[in-house]
Amino acid sequence: MSTKHPTSPHEQTGGIVYFARMCDKIRLHARHELPEDCQPNLGKGFDKRCVDFLHVSYDDVVRLIGEGKSDEEVLRSCQEKGGKLSEEQIEVWNDFMRKRGWKDEISEILQRRLKEGGFENRTDIQTMFDYIDLDEGRDPAKKR
Repeated sequence: MSTKHPTSPHEQTGGIVYFARMCDKIRLHARHELPEDCQPNLGKGFDKRCVDFLHVSYDDVVRLIGEGKSDEEVLRSCQEKGGKLSEEQIEVWNDFMRKRGWKDEISEILQRRLKEGGFENRTDIQTMFDYIDLDEGRDPAKKR
């Protein structure tokens, strides 16, 4: 079984960060290509925050992706069901998600993951998005 890391959490669909990563994780998992370390949080953590923000269920997103819909089509369906988001709501979401791990209740988790990954000396990694990119071999500095 070959595995492939999902897209960066910084990637956007319809201006919304993280949504593309969640969709990519679902597709990779269905093809048995999602790395094992990504599987325990399917539908949980940031995935759950994302579907809650869109006012839909994770199962709805999985079903739409299983039907072969693109990220844009899935997002459109989510907004038809859960309600259209304003530019301000998207801006608040994006800023909130981009800063997770920076001086908040999950800062300890970020520090633990940095240490576990052998990145404890990387003082430039201050958010979970940056950690995910670093851990998956992408340069976090390119996303800022």
